[in-house]
Amino acid sequence: MNAKHDSQPRETGTRPSFDVAIVGAGPAGLAAAGAAASEGARVVVIDAADQPGGQYWRHRSESAGVPEDGKLHHGWNEYLDLRRTFDEHVASGAIHYLPRTSVWMLRKRADEDFLLELTPSWGPPSGIRSVTATRLVLATGGYDRQIPVPGWDLPGVMAAGGIQGFVKQNGTLPGKRFVVGGTGPFLLPVAANIVAAGGSVAAVCESSNLMGWLPRAHRAAGVPAKGVEGAGYVWEFLKHRIPYRTSTVITEILGDDHVTGVRTAKVRPTGEIVAGSEREITGIDGVGLGWGFTPQLELPLQLGVSTRVDVDGSLIAPVDDAQHSSVAGLLLAGELTGVGGAALAVIEGRIAGRVAGAESQGRSAVASARELREIGRQRRFAEAMHLAHPVPQGWQDRLTPETTVCRCEEVTAGEICASRETLASEDQRALKGTTRAGMGWCQGRVCGFAVSGLASNDVADHTSLANAAKRPIAQPLPLSQLANLEN
Repeated sequence: MNAKHDSQPRETGTRPSFDVAIVGAGPAGLAAAGAAASEGARVVVIDAADQPGGQYWRHRSESAGVPEDGKLHHGWNEYLDLRRTFDEHVASGAIHYLPRTSVWMLRKRADEDFLLELTPSWGPPSGIRSVTATRLVLATGGYDRQIPVPGWDLPGVMAAGGIQGFVKQNGTLPGKRFVVGGTGPFLLPVAANIVAAGGSVAAVCESSNLMGWLPRAHRAAGVPAKGVEGAGYVWEFLKHRIPYRTSTVITEILGDDHVTGVRTAKVRPTGEIVAGSEREITGIDGVGLGWGFTPQLELPLQLGVSTRVDVDGSLIAPVDDAQHSSVAGLLLAGELTGVGGAALAVIEGRIAGRVAGAESQGRSAVASARELREIGRQRRFAEAMHLAHPVPQGWQDRLTPETTVCRCEEVTAGEICASRETLASEDQRALKGTTRAGMGWCQGRVCGFAVSGLASNDVADHTSLANAAKRPIAQPLPLSQLANLEN
């Protein structure tokens, strides 16, 4: 270590302390913040973005003065209501808002409060490197779940959520003509956003046959707003003549240095390709892939929270009726407790914030009977959706040995399968050591689900998924922050 570096003083100062810390400012985090502040708690809200809304309500830049009419959003009026409350509490000093900030490590100290280590998500540091709080609400949401397809590493291929985020953030498209493939209702708003932004959609390829909705139609009827939303998409698809192909998967993405086309095929429920159903779609420059969502569990797992695999195959953290996790003082809301959408996230966030705020003031609070009934309806709908739109069987069989699975470290399906067979690398952690899959920049956030599935040569199991999500450092950070870390 040179003398110049040694002469640099370490940062000092008093660490801010709050009653409630909330990580995330999406639907669940915004609802939690307003509810906690209304209980009289001093609240800090930490969010990686530069303006509230999360991925669901991502919108044009407020700092640049770009007007947002909300036309690309569902529930925009609810966002405006939540945002109004949030802004009022920020103005009064009840909420301390830290945008462009990530939490890279969590600890629970002997005095039973939580210590949150912070780092800038981008831009200059805020000057606050850590905070403490007696109650912690995590509302970190999730990210697109991906499974590989031959050619998915070509420029022009994006997560379906990435395309939607691009449109909402910038008001423009990362291409002109798209194919959207995967499973689940989320493919519909992505296609609708593309045409609303002036692009075209050559096809939406839905891998399920939709028959899974028939025995569960009553669950959809319990959430009528979803039916209204679905009818709107039907109209958009008819108006713009967007082909919606069920039981169809993208088997290969074509192009040399950029996407130019895709090959598709019909599949049976057991995963086999229907002979003679193959077709080619050309003249496209963008592909959006989406296979549901994966909760972002790095921070809860740092605190040792209990987890289980949900009906959609994702790792989640269960909570009780008051949104308490298995760790005392830690409450969870939104996708962390099971992927269920923004409406459910808002209800859970409101409960978690109210309970955390009250407990920090020495009182208790519970969810109302009405809130619990609404959560039950939303959960039953989400379960029906997951069962009707599963990750299709046979996806592993459609990979070639040369198909890249881990794009950060360029690890192929052939390398992973060979390691599984010859080195007994039968979970994600073992494959990380033998092949470097999941060891790159994204730390397995993109490939973790697929690598776990390939490791078991079946569906991803709990141990493998939990190992993929465990990270002692949740976000990239400067080495200087490690050098200045206390204890």
